[in-house]
Amino acid sequence: MIQKLSETIQVSEFIRNFAADMYSLREAWVMMIGQLPFEQWDGRMYCQQTDAALTFRTNKTQGFVAAYSFTLVTEGWLTIVYNGQQLTLQPDDLYIYSPGLEVTVLAASENYRAICLLADEHLTIESPTVHDLVNIAYMPIVYLHEPKIALPHDDARRLEDKMHEIIGYLHSDHIYKSKILQMLYAVFLLDVQSAQTKAVSERRVPQRVEDIFIGFIRLLPQHFAEHHDIAFYAAALHISTVYLSRIVRQVTGRTVVDYINQHLLMEASYLLRTTSLSIAQIAAQLHFADAPSFSKFFSRKKGVTPKDYRARS
Repeated sequence: MIQKLSETIQVSEFIRNFAADMYSLREAWVMMIGQLPFEQWDGRMYCQQTDAALTFRTNKTQGFVAAYSFTLVTEGWLTIVYNGQQLTLQPDDLYIYSPGLEVTVLAASENYRAICLLADEHLTIESPTVHDLVNIAYMPIVYLHEPKIALPHDDARRLEDKMHEIIGYLHSDHIYKSKILQMLYAVFLLDVQSAQTKAVSERRVPQRVEDIFIGFIRLLPQHFAEHHDIAFYAAALHISTVYLSRIVRQVTGRTVVDYINQHLLMEASYLLRTTSLSIAQIAAQLHFADAPSFSKFFSRKKGVTPKDYRARS
């Protein structure tokens, strides 16, 4: 028996309404499951075994989550649409999701089982293995044209063991749990890159490209509210605007402006949902020229005015 995606029209409408927004891992989890995985969860990392029913719930948030995820298939099969391309994942396939990529789960076998590791975007960017992450997250997309790697069985089991170890510490009361989880995540990323290196015969992303892209994604969270222009980030990295634009598009397929607007919209949505700041105050905090300019930006990207968005939240 095969489980299939239903209510395609409703899902498409959801995507149109929310495509401009991004949710934190914590927000996405509550939307999918209805409650936190355990009390006092900080929303930075989670790992669990999953099945077809749980996986279909990700259609509520796929493409809009500011988190990375690594899904290792252990049994059965799963079919997804990734950027218009249909892919089928089978046992020992590792599927890598990067923030903002558009994905829809289409079908899964009844016996589909996988183990999934999710990590907040900010936690990931600050990882000591962030250089490795750039290759891990984007190299398959740019050069292999698929966000998956068919792993040798032994490599798949090694990653599975690491993920189970992370699960154990997530549910422990170890006094150094947070630091241990960060270290285990770093080791996990290194193991993923090791497996990836076997799948790609030569290094495709030059070191200079990695350094520029990493520099940009480090600068963005610190300065997006004040600086909405490409020129600021290019100057900070000592390169031209044209070169920065080319690098970001080469690595991710997206534009610098896409990244800036994504962060502005995420912050604006958060402030509208969780604070009593006026629309004029939010506009000023995000360095828009005035409240009408902010409202025009928000309405264009979100499809609803800031006032209506706040009323519905």
